[in-house]
Amino acid sequence: MANSYDIIVIGSGPGGYVTAIRAAQLGFKTAIIERSHLGGICLNWGCIPTKALLRSAEIYHYFQHAKDYGLSADNVRFDAKAVVERSRGVSKQLNTGVGFLLKKNKVDVIWGEATIDAPGSITISATPDAPKGALGGGTYKAKHIIIATGARPRVLPGLEPDKKLVWTYFEAMVPPAIPKSLLVVGSGAIGIEFASFYRTMGAEVTVVEVLPQILPAEDAEIADLARKRFEKQGIKVLTGTKVTKLDKGADSVTATLETPKGPQTITVDRVISAVGVVGNIENLGLEKLGVKTDRGTIVTDGLGRTNVPGIYAIGDVAGPPMLAHKAEHEGTLTVEAIKGLPVHALEKTRIPGCTYCHPQIASVGLTEAKAKEAGYDIRVGRFPFVGNGKAIALGEPEGLVKTIFEKSTGRLLGAHLIGAEVTELIQGFVIALNLETTEQELIDAVFPHPTLSETIHESVLDAYGRAIHI
Repeated sequence: MANSYDIIVIGSGPGGYVTAIRAAQLGFKTAIIERSHLGGICLNWGCIPTKALLRSAEIYHYFQHAKDYGLSADNVRFDAKAVVERSRGVSKQLNTGVGFLLKKNKVDVIWGEATIDAPGSITISATPDAPKGALGGGTYKAKHIIIATGARPRVLPGLEPDKKLVWTYFEAMVPPAIPKSLLVVGSGAIGIEFASFYRTMGAEVTVVEVLPQILPAEDAEIADLARKRFEKQGIKVLTGTKVTKLDKGADSVTATLETPKGPQTITVDRVISAVGVVGNIENLGLEKLGVKTDRGTIVTDGLGRTNVPGIYAIGDVAGPPMLAHKAEHEGTLTVEAIKGLPVHALEKTRIPGCTYCHPQIASVGLTEAKAKEAGYDIRVGRFPFVGNGKAIALGEPEGLVKTIFEKSTGRLLGAHLIGAEVTELIQGFVIALNLETTEQELIDAVFPHPTLSETIHESVLDAYGRAIHI
């Protein structure tokens, strides 16, 4: 049958398209369903375009500090429209690339919205975004249906976005102009990245976090260092604070805040709501099928399998951590398990997290607090960037690498970094964790000089009383 497949993937974000390509590589007749744009939120409205914006901000920052490098750059300014256009252009290029990869791997793309009628059967409602002549509405059959529908911004009562004064990340990525003042509600990766971008571009930024620590998922020591750096840059940070009311004016918003010191108000041009995301589980037919969900996401067994045979879920819609690279790996494991290959469930503690603010933040494994909670007797190593020659030469001496080991075995439990390019450095620790590395392998490894990677080595040495450059 023309409309019959081995595997159909619903959603073409990073998890979905990677899953479909891997399925095709394994010999499955594969199709992917998309309602609006290939590449999903990450490529079109998340990971990729925000990094393009942050890159523009980074270069603008260096222009502003040219004299620190013995250079001169006069009358430095930016064009907000051009900055946004560059970001959208990067997304468009990668969007086109996803289409090419799917075609290359002979994955059929079906345009429309999917409803699962029963295990093995999907009805597609056509959407106006479908390219001319593309596969669209109808009934399709598949032995295995993989849900990869991603997530959307969480909306809290009283913080409903209106696309003009109160933004989600969608509007924050395409501002018609840089607002003079901004309130960011939520200090996770999304909130902090936008706070960093807009502050660098000249906005007065206030970040509000209901918990006592910004970047709540990060190690407390790293989060504290980040807060000090942000405040030094002029970002106002309010922790233990809740937004209780928004009063909208013609072109501004007055927020009422409940702070540890009592209520206060702040008036800003725009508000960004960055209070997390929620899985796209609606209108898929899951309730009728009895697919188990929990707190807005689909419950799976670690290999993508739901409680209903033949139906799987991967990525954001399958629960935290809601990261593109987790979705990709989870999807790959799922189709390899379907194929019967020897795979094991995803080890979520080995998934790195990265925040692309200035300074960058990256981590993997257990925080110091979580390691102690788990009952480990630990050794902790720290190495500051100020002791690293490459960091000083780059003009980026403010940073820290922190490593955590089990004392009795030397097993690496976690690593937490803040500073220049740590989103690239973290992969060394990810590989070490996957290889179940002890301190001895890291100590014996030869790190090139001069590089920022030497901070990894020195942090391990410090955990065992052997650091050289501090």
